[in-house]
Amino acid sequence: MSETLLSSLRCGSHQAMAEIYQLYWEDIFDVALKKTGDEALAQDITQEIFISLWENRKTINLLSGLGAYLHGAVKYKVINSFRSGNLKAHHYMALSALTDEKDTITADNKLMLKELHLEVDAAIALLPEKMQQVFSMSRKQDKSIKEIASEMDISAQTVKNQISAALKLLKKSLSYILLMAVLIGLT
Repeated sequence: MSETLLSSLRCGSHQAMAEIYQLYWEDIFDVALKKTGDEALAQDITQEIFISLWENRKTINLLSGLGAYLHGAVKYKVINSFRSGNLKAHHYMALSALTDEKDTITADNKLMLKELHLEVDAAIALLPEKMQQVFSMSRKQDKSIKEIASEMDISAQTVKNQISAALKLLKKSLSYILLMAVLIGLT
């Protein structure tokens, strides 16, 4: 990578950032995916790394080169993700218990579960139309990123970005559901 590109990045060039992103995003995503085994988490980590690079462009110290810096950032983000993983695992198990139809659930809890499903559907309905469509094809129809990209005539990266953005928006708008589940004793 040329010093000119790094210099342009430090000066706030969006073009330089776009070039760096194009050069490195796939490699960084692949490393994150290999380390986490979770595509959505790998997408989040990849985006966070490039956002951080942009936000810290003026103060970042790249002694060993940008590639080495980005790979180090992946390692750091994955470790942080695993550190908070215990909490995420607990929340995931709680949510799984809520949606597990095989568990015996009282009539009151069944009604609450139905209401929670309606809340999730309502949150999905608030997403932008294309994002809704991509998310639905991915999560409800179990289509691959390539299948979605082909059917919608958009790039695979756009599909990944749409899914990642949808997950972030849904996490934000539905974070209270786990608290509510704990409060009513469904977990």
